[in-house]
Amino acid sequence: MTIHLIIDGYNVIRQSLELQLLDARELEAGRTALLARLAAYRERHHHKITVVFDGWLGGAPNETRDRRQGMLIIYSRLGEKADEVIKRLLAADRQRAVVVTSDREIQDWAQGVGAAWIAAGQFERLHLLAQEGEAAEESDDAGTRSPKKGPARRLPKAQRRRQHRLKKL
Repeated sequence: MTIHLIIDGYNVIRQSLELQLLDARELEAGRTALLARLAAYRERHHHKITVVFDGWLGGAPNETRDRRQGMLIIYSRLGEKADEVIKRLLAADRQRAVVVTSDREIQDWAQGVGAAWIAAGQFERLHLLAQEGEAAEESDDAGTRSPKKGPARRLPKAQRRRQHRLKKL
C-alpha cells in the first residue's frame, strides 16, 4: 500500500524557522521553499503528495488545483479554510493517508477517520532536513533498546496501524 501525504502547507511553514523567515519577507517565497523541499523528498520516496494552502481570506471563488513536480497543490476557495479541504481528503483516502500538521483539530479528525498524522516540526526534522545518512542513523538509534523487563505491552490496534504507516515515510 502506498502512502498519500497530505500537507497542511501554511502550518508546516509556520512551524519551520527557516521557512517562517522566508514567509515573513514574501508569502510566495515560503511556499516555493516548502514545495522545493517536498519535491526533493518525493524524488527519494515516491509517495503521492498533496499540499493544501489556505485561500479563505483572499483566494479565488473556487478551489484552485495545480500540479508541480508530481505533487498536487490545492488552494482552498474564498471563505473555506484549508482545514476543511484536508478533512475531505482524509475522509476520502483514510486507509493510506498521512497528514502532516501540528493543528490538534486536524490530528484528532485524522485519528477519528482512521488516518495517521505526524506533527509538522517532526516531519521537517526527520524527513525534510535530514540527509540520507542522518535519517539512517536516527532510525538505527531508535531500534536499540534495553532488554524488556516485565510483561509485554501491546499498543492498541489503531496506534499500531498509525506507527506502521509512519514507518513508511
